[in-house]
Amino acid sequence: QVQLVESGGGLVQAGGSLRLSCATSGRTFGAYAAGWFRQAPGKEREFVAAIAWSGANTNYADSVKDRFTISRNNARNTVFLQMNALKPEDTAVYYCAADRLGTASQAPADYDYWGQGTQVTVSS
Repeated sequence: QVQLVESGGGLVQAGGSLRLSCATSGRTFGAYAAGWFRQAPGKEREFVAAIAWSGANTNYADSVKDRFTISRNNARNTVFLQMNALKPEDTAVYYCAADRLGTASQAPADYDYWGQGTQVTVSS
């Protein structure tokens, strides 16, 4: 069993930056892929970024490529999402997820464990 707790969300002006963290429990987390997803009001949950268990492979949605960076520290069981050049359309609840297969998939259905989410609001 893996438990995920996100933090680091908040209110920021357009063009600003935030760093989200996802603290995990479970001794096997280092073998899981991790992903970040987001959901805005009235919209479906969408893929943001994912990272393989080793950190060697990453995957990004086109909308965040070159602005967001996903990373992980397996020794500290933590995954990060550095978000730069934020836009109002980035406003959403951001969720961290873990995938036992370790494939860094874009599909929410491939993820086995989810956090409760952290709100990110970008003002114009």
